Amino acid sequence: MSKKILKRDALDYHSSGRKGKIEVVPTKPYSSQRDLSLAYSPGVAEPCLEISKNKDDVYKYTSKGNLVAVISNGTAVLGLGDIGPEASKPVMEGKGLLFKIFADIDVFDIEINETDIDKFIDTVKAISPTFGGINLEDIKAPEAFIIEQRLKKELDIPIMHDDQHGTAIISSAALLNALEIANKKINQVKIVVSGAGASAQSCVKLYHSLGVKNENVYMFDSKGLIHQDRDDLDKHKRNFIQKCDDISLEKAFENADVFLGLSKGGVVNEKMIKSMAKNPIVFALANPDPEIEYDLAMKTRKDVIMATGRSDHPNQVNNVLGFPYIFRGALDVRATKINEEMKLAAVKAIAKLAKEPVPDVVNEAYDAKIITFGRTQIIPKPLDPRLIYWVAPAVAKAAIESGVAKEPIKDWKKYELELMQRLGLDNKLVRNLTEKAKRSPKKVVFAEADNYKILKAAAMAYEEGIAIPILLGKRHNIQKIIDEYNLDLSKCEIIDPRNESEIKHREMFAEILHEKRKRRGLTFYEAKKLMRERNYYAAAMVETGMADVMISGLTRSYKESIRPALKVIGIEESVNKIAGMYILISKDGPIFFADTTININPSVEEIVDITLLVAKTVKEYNIKPKIALLSYSNFGSNQGADAIKMREATKVLHEKHPEIVVDGELQANFAVNKELRNDFFPFSLLSGQNTNTLIFPNLSAGNIAYKLVKEMSNQETIGPILLGMKKPVHVLQIGSSVREILNMITLGVVDVQNRK
Repeated sequence: MSKKILKRDALDYHSSGRKGKIEVVPTKPYSSQRDLSLAYSPGVAEPCLEISKNKDDVYKYTSKGNLVAVISNGTAVLGLGDIGPEASKPVMEGKGLLFKIFADIDVFDIEINETDIDKFIDTVKAISPTFGGINLEDIKAPEAFIIEQRLKKELDIPIMHDDQHGTAIISSAALLNALEIANKKINQVKIVVSGAGASAQSCVKLYHSLGVKNENVYMFDSKGLIHQDRDDLDKHKRNFIQKCDDISLEKAFENADVFLGLSKGGVVNEKMIKSMAKNPIVFALANPDPEIEYDLAMKTRKDVIMATGRSDHPNQVNNVLGFPYIFRGALDVRATKINEEMKLAAVKAIAKLAKEPVPDVVNEAYDAKIITFGRTQIIPKPLDPRLIYWVAPAVAKAAIESGVAKEPIKDWKKYELELMQRLGLDNKLVRNLTEKAKRSPKKVVFAEADNYKILKAAAMAYEEGIAIPILLGKRHNIQKIIDEYNLDLSKCEIIDPRNESEIKHREMFAEILHEKRKRRGLTFYEAKKLMRERNYYAAAMVETGMADVMISGLTRSYKESIRPALKVIGIEESVNKIAGMYILISKDGPIFFADTTININPSVEEIVDITLLVAKTVKEYNIKPKIALLSYSNFGSNQGADAIKMREATKVLHEKHPEIVVDGELQANFAVNKELRNDFFPFSLLSGQNTNTLIFPNLSAGNIAYKLVKEMSNQETIGPILLGMKKPVHVLQIGSSVREILNMITLGVVDVQNRK
């Protein structure tokens, strides 16, 4: 991926549409005058008065208990250094986004234009009544140490400097498990540390809490070993003095058990790794380039247990494994601080989770048959959905046991259930599908490659390692768009089906089509003519294995796009009717809509077929389908063709497919509102469950419903997904956005993977 492309994409991502990455969303009704009177004047006076009588009631009547401030002065932003508070804001917004998507914690990012320690602390203290917790970020050492220590003493809300403690917590969990695999005792291991900043110091301090002896730690800063004869050390570094003569980093590596790198790429070589003790543990955590490349280290010694900060290697030490869930647990018991006990609880919970059987959704996301505890699994994967209900309760319990919790949790099972439901564990569908697609990218042929949106989405898929694009169209036109927008598609194949160079392929494809359609009146001459058209050519590429997935439909009608695929590829032998499905990504997880594109007025039998097709597909995403057949009637409350049809289809499904959770006929509000459905129809097979799949009685209802929901809720969508084809073909909605096209590409690649 070129730096130029990355820069442009990053800038476009942040500037397109609504600027930035986060927004404030109302949580209460506001549509009527009464709502506004309750939200503000005069109704707002009542909670104000209650809080004035009892300050703790601020947690009862406001968002304080779920609101974290991400605060920086921009003095140590990523690897960019002191670039100022304004320049740090994108990072702080990004941290807020991670808090929200992984732990449902709301964030205000606060950038403070102040480098004076006392003034900075005074500012944070002055605004602290707004927040339930404070996450300090990107503040340079040693100021970061002083600021955190003082704020922890002077405020009674959870405070953590993630740059210090995040890596410490995750790497500590990794260390515990690595030592277990290496069969080494923590109080005996020799540790070499490259880097002596806030993160490195915090790591070693936490290692001390786990049993590592200080005399066994050799820490190096930019000037060399931190040892007894140096007179240039601040009080923080003096905590890590080695009582020995000065030695080189290379010398320190001899017989070392553990290496912790938090410095810069390339400072460790093969000779150093070879000189380490048996079963060496190497944590090369510098980003983007580790202290020694993963492949090089693994090639040097077969017994290395290695972790990096990168997502493209096993054992990624990623702070997102920790901070969202640590704050979640701290907020949920109203902890007055994040103490050592809570951090150690997080360490042990993360370490323990890595040993547990990994759910299929994680295996699928990382394209692994079975991920098991071992040298390549010493910490959980960042996309493991169990982290929230493993780590947060552990932190909350530690807060209670250490006496810093103001609102102890009594029903832990209920709490864990709340955590599972807080985000909806299925809401990680897109992320999981993307990770799975990247593990085994497939060839995707684009029939409309002379379009900027298509090429942009193809470039993004290619850069992310999701797909290998094949571009159909006139080379000159495609190349012009590529050059104009500086898209990185230089290694992607461009094919013009009309070009004379493709005559052999056209002949071959025409023979295939003619053989399939000759008894439908199609002549060989007509077949050859059709193969000059890109949709037919693309379908033939998929049919012959020259491509794995076909994407079309952005600029042509749905019928015009799908017809060639039906003629050339056809439908699965076990399928009577194909169907179209949309996925809407809601806060509570994905919701599947069908049929939304194909069948105008399906019969009872066709409704059954559509339901079975959808159920099969939903299961392939590692989601249990909970299906409602919709109408204007509830369980026979009204008569009419559609109501009767859906009622009879439900009966057939119950009799012939009892393994499927499905019920109907139901009105839409009863289908999606669990509480309402439970009150009126407790006998329903959907009772107590959140419906995630909606089957409509006809095309009008399905098409109108998903489009209304999409536009009115501004929810992300994937689709339409074509179900029942013999090979992967996906037809876009006219006018789809680049993001929607990218989602479709991702899903198409996963479709191929699921068929093998």
